[in-house]
Amino acid sequence: MTSRQLVEHTGRHVGPHVRAVAVSSAFGTFGELLQGALPDDGPDFLVTLPIARWVTATFEYESARDGVEVFPATKTKARRVAEAVLGRFTSGGGSLRLSGSLPEGKGLASSSADLVATARAVASSVGVELAPAAIEDLLRPVEPTDGVMYPGVVAFEHRNVALLDRLGVLPPMTIVGIDEGGTVDTVAFNRIPKNFSPAEREEYARLLDEARTAVRAGDTAVIGRVATRSAHLNQRLCPKRTLDAMTALSAEVGGVGVVTGHSGSTIGLMLPHDIPHFRSRLAEAINRCGQLVHHERVLCFQSLGFESTGSGTSDALQ
Repeated sequence: MTSRQLVEHTGRHVGPHVRAVAVSSAFGTFGELLQGALPDDGPDFLVTLPIARWVTATFEYESARDGVEVFPATKTKARRVAEAVLGRFTSGGGSLRLSGSLPEGKGLASSSADLVATARAVASSVGVELAPAAIEDLLRPVEPTDGVMYPGVVAFEHRNVALLDRLGVLPPMTIVGIDEGGTVDTVAFNRIPKNFSPAEREEYARLLDEARTAVRAGDTAVIGRVATRSAHLNQRLCPKRTLDAMTALSAEVGGVGVVTGHSGSTIGLMLPHDIPHFRSRLAEAINRCGQLVHHERVLCFQSLGFESTGSGTSDALQ
């Protein structure tokens, strides 16, 4: 579903008491299928794994108001984005409310989804539909960002906030994961020098090529292999204590591999929906994950399809 504007307005040249309300959303990701850097001092990049969880932004625009009030008040970066959108397209201010089911600091792109949903809602309230590249421009001064302004799986330069490549759409799968606890400050994590060796950069380039081919072919086995290798390469940067156990569990229950929040506390195994006895394997995976951590920290997400999506907005509000 695209952004919905709920009250009529007149656009950029508004009158003294114009009000408008718009609602928009952005999806999260379960960590990254791949994250690294390209050869010859090339950019850092990641490959997204969109999931069917969203952040929803509701913006109440008032042309006669100054400034933006945001709820929760801690969402200061979202306020900066809202003010930037208004500064670019009109005058006035308003009230921004963010809600959703993406936990923060876990590697699920909650902050990126906040900012993308905010940009869309604020722009929609003043009669503007933002292209993904325009959202990149608005978010670039704020923080490193996942590529959730683009539908489908993308390779994205998260530190430069720029699209690298569109890869396609994942086959349906369920990610059964765990939260190892704690949170990771993504901005602080991205300031840490990664010091990738030339050999590592070459391997990341090969993995990106494999991921590109596999996503476009719907080859879940290769997708899983790439994600698992990336998870293991990331151990020196943001280690997961359950990585070996989850890798073994994935093989035992028929998963194709593991995926991690490279700058978060989450790790999951990927179960394609077309494997034999999917439901019983899913139940086993959930139960076995619960043996690794407290059951309340077991996560279960669906990969997100985009068959009906023709723009940069997410295809559902939930």
